[in-house]
Amino acid sequence: MSTSLTASSDAAAAPSALATSSDAALAPAAVTKKPRRRRWRRLVALLGLGGLWTLIHSTGYFSALGGTPEGERLARMERSPQFRDGRFANPGVLTQTGPLATPKGQDSVFWRWLFGDEQRRPEHPLPLIARTADSFAAPAPAGLSTTWLGHSTLIIEIDGRRFLTDPVFSERSSPSSVVGPKRFHPVPIDIADLPPLDGIVISHDHYDHLDEHSVRALNRRGEHFYVPLGIGAHLEAWGVPAERITEFDWWDEVEVGDVKLVSTPSQHFSGRGLTDRNVTLWTSWALIGPQHRAFFSGDTGLHPALSEIGERLGPFDLTMLEVGAFDEAWSDIHLGAQNALKAHQMLRGQTLLPIHWGTFQLALHAWTEPAETLLEGASGETKLAFPRPGETVNVDAPAPRAPWWRPGA
Repeated sequence: MSTSLTASSDAAAAPSALATSSDAALAPAAVTKKPRRRRWRRLVALLGLGGLWTLIHSTGYFSALGGTPEGERLARMERSPQFRDGRFANPGVLTQTGPLATPKGQDSVFWRWLFGDEQRRPEHPLPLIARTADSFAAPAPAGLSTTWLGHSTLIIEIDGRRFLTDPVFSERSSPSSVVGPKRFHPVPIDIADLPPLDGIVISHDHYDHLDEHSVRALNRRGEHFYVPLGIGAHLEAWGVPAERITEFDWWDEVEVGDVKLVSTPSQHFSGRGLTDRNVTLWTSWALIGPQHRAFFSGDTGLHPALSEIGERLGPFDLTMLEVGAFDEAWSDIHLGAQNALKAHQMLRGQTLLPIHWGTFQLALHAWTEPAETLLEGASGETKLAFPRPGETVNVDAPAPRAPWWRPGA
């Protein structure tokens, strides 16, 4: 309004020789066009924000964030030796906040993401082994076997007990059903066809390890969840009753029948949103039966406590270690294939089954690189198992080692 008044008074005071008809015609248009443009910009911005809000809300983003620890759950977290200044921390690492937290390779990550020519997704369908309810109709065998369902989701059968690890059965590893890393292959078995489970074991709360839709479906089956400190808040937010949640600090253990579950140290981080970094704990797991021992890494970097785990709880008949989603920029918090071989030795492992690869694109390397690097770096004495998605590995039988990911293999 003040601009309009100033322009009018200036026009009235100007000499008549300068106040031409064309100037008079142009002046009002110049004055009124700017506010009109501003209004349109504001309207477009509001519509854009409204559309974004609708998209986020409709894809379940806010529900996927889970819950916030409080009350006795929070008090127990605060008593943990791993809890410092309101958040969990890796031993001796006070500033670790996740990928790209280390200086190595940061400058090149974004450039490589845009212009790298790696084959990050398969060009052809993978050789999936589809499973049905009949596949697990018999009781869990007395030995040790595991069925790889992709990424870090496995059915572990140990000395007559069955456990499911880090269940992600959704199409995407994401809080959204529309955007985010999409599967390379279908899930080999539906949740409805899973056999009765003695427990569901969770390593941490990242989306490729803790999936809301899978948790809700498993909850309807009445399953019990074994999780690190704080993650019970997510599960309760998704409908899991407190009596079917057991939360662990490192070195806590519980007997499930005659199989002992032990939460063991790992070097990683946690978080599902922008403000909850390291609010919940992360862990690896040892499964100790009367006859067999297995180790599930979850996500971790190489750390000294792996040797302690091997000494206290090993030797392990089977180690399931993450080899993918690796980059030098975040090597402190992911093993990668070469460090997985070192971790296998530190754990005193016998058979190594690589996980956390071959299902989602979560890094910059070629999708087959973790398996190829592991195959190349393993000594002749290292017993490797390379199951196809849906394939079962029995530690008492010859391990599948054929490079099924290669064309024509």
